[in-house]
Amino acid sequence: MTRTRPRAAGAAGRLVLLLALAPTAAHAQIPRDTAGLPEIVVTADREPVPPDSVAATLTVLTGDELRSQGIAFVADALRQVPGMQVVQGGSFGAATSTFIRGGESNYVKVLVDGVAVNQPGGAYDFAGLTTDNVDRIEILRGPASVLYGSDAVSGVVQIFTRDGGGPTAVAASAEAGTYGTMRWDADVHGGADGLGWSASLSRFTSDGVLDFNNAYRNTAASARLRVRPAGGTTASLALRYTDARFNFPTDFTGALVDRNQFNTDQTTTLSLEVDQRLARGLDAQLLLGRNANSTGFDNAPDPAPGSADQTRSLADVERRTADARLVLHALPRSTIMAGAAFDDQHEESFSQSDGQFGPSNDAFAASRDNWGFYLQGSTELLPRVRLTAGGRLDDNERFGDFWTYRVSGVAFLAPYTRVRASAGTAFKEPSFFENFATGFVTGNPALRPERSRSLEAGVEQDLLAGRLGVRVTGFLQRFRDLIQFTGTTAAAGDPNYVNVGAADADGVEAEVALRRAGPVSAGVGYTWLRTRVKDAGFDSGPDAEFVTGGRLLRRPEHSVSARVSATVGARARVGAVLAYAGPRDDIRFASFPDPSRRETLPSYVTVDVSGGLTVVPSRARAPGLGLSLRVENLFGESYEQVAGFPARGRTVLVGLTTSYR
Repeated sequence: MTRTRPRAAGAAGRLVLLLALAPTAAHAQIPRDTAGLPEIVVTADREPVPPDSVAATLTVLTGDELRSQGIAFVADALRQVPGMQVVQGGSFGAATSTFIRGGESNYVKVLVDGVAVNQPGGAYDFAGLTTDNVDRIEILRGPASVLYGSDAVSGVVQIFTRDGGGPTAVAASAEAGTYGTMRWDADVHGGADGLGWSASLSRFTSDGVLDFNNAYRNTAASARLRVRPAGGTTASLALRYTDARFNFPTDFTGALVDRNQFNTDQTTTLSLEVDQRLARGLDAQLLLGRNANSTGFDNAPDPAPGSADQTRSLADVERRTADARLVLHALPRSTIMAGAAFDDQHEESFSQSDGQFGPSNDAFAASRDNWGFYLQGSTELLPRVRLTAGGRLDDNERFGDFWTYRVSGVAFLAPYTRVRASAGTAFKEPSFFENFATGFVTGNPALRPERSRSLEAGVEQDLLAGRLGVRVTGFLQRFRDLIQFTGTTAAAGDPNYVNVGAADADGVEAEVALRRAGPVSAGVGYTWLRTRVKDAGFDSGPDAEFVTGGRLLRRPEHSVSARVSATVGARARVGAVLAYAGPRDDIRFASFPDPSRRETLPSYVTVDVSGGLTVVPSRARAPGLGLSLRVENLFGESYEQVAGFPARGRTVLVGLTTSYR
């Protein structure tokens, strides 16, 4: 197996070519960001900075805007983001994964108030993550391992809980609609000088889209407290909890075969952040976090004449995080950040089954630690030109040392013209199962991390005094040492997981945004993506997951997102979101002895519309009253995001809202 490393000049040339080609595909392009950039952003540099100083590609979605559209789940919000593909296997609650810029679904680091909520090894199911009490969502595209360590290969999604502040405000809403769907939520927030707080509680239920055993239940709670006990000190404590249950009658092919199997998921995320001013121009920051996730599967014997087989399993995963850093602002036009991070991971699981092959029991427990040390500096060497460079050393208990870097630059060629470029590396650690599995499958404790190298360049242009923004970004990514499974080993007891795969993902993101200009805001986004398997590893044949020279699964070459919202008079609001996904490859699995086959799923277009009407305006000490309407998949498009699992049809939700302050 021979691999060749592309020359830097050749890669840079291809990136220039991508940018040159971008205007030919940019007649219907995207917004600078889907909801307008705020005055500061945090995720790109791990500290508040103006968005124009960031060389990375960043999109910000605001919680208020999402809730005004009736969007209850973060996954539905992310569909509006250029370069991001969201894939859900059917009804409410079905497994939901994301792909940024063609990277694997476990190449996206997901943070809630700074705390990683991924499974060790990167996997994250967005199905139960709601928009309750969300202040904003920042989506960073491109490698970010220098600041965030493992899993931040193709991007970072960070959810920030609402700080609160100001007079106490209370709001509640309830809605119901298609598929027996019902949802209610209540939230309260407020504060005073040096104090801010918020809390929310919601409940979502649905009977699902399938004929039987497809109910979904989700309870979510969130709270945050922020205090400034003394000059130069800020502390915040945040908690988010989700308890969900998803019933599904399908097997791995999508066939309806079971009337009582279900999954459960309970997740608790706790975050404590302290920011202390040590001296003029010198800050110390500390993050302490804990994420605990418990996922279960239960399949009791079916009523006669159904199957008598039964299976039960439970997996508990806990991650405890500490991250301390110093930020120096005292140098002229420069900032230096130095930090150290500790990540303690632990998993325990068991499974029980009793079927045609007799009873079996299995238990599993493993843990590992990771230390990360990072340094990043940013300086304005020339007027209106800012350069940033950073490096990180991770010392993992299993795979040892791993280095990553990122360099970037941003320059204003004119008051409304900005160019930027960056290059970097990133990595993803093996999963616990890949490292530690025993029994029918043997893990490999000697696995290396999956790794990537990336180049990115872009140009941004503001028009109409900043009310219209245009952005075009080209990127090249090289994914190497992909971990694959083999059922054929040289000797009994040899590991079944090996670093053998390789793939590339290149593309262009083009964005156009009409920022709030009077009563209307709008944006359109287009993404062109080319993925290629460079080394299929153990896979062989035209129907395998990896086919040398073929495309990566579930990533369309062309995708479009468009949105528009408007206020009508003083009391009404309307909005619409269109999403297009082009043809993409997938595998349609079949029951034995029929072979599974690789196929191209057809393109699809969905349109979601929403509206709100204030019936009674909220006034001091007098509650307000409003009506809401949301229609998802307005035209009833029939399509599959995952082969064998039809997506939801037209879904109508009608609601009532009230608020008091």
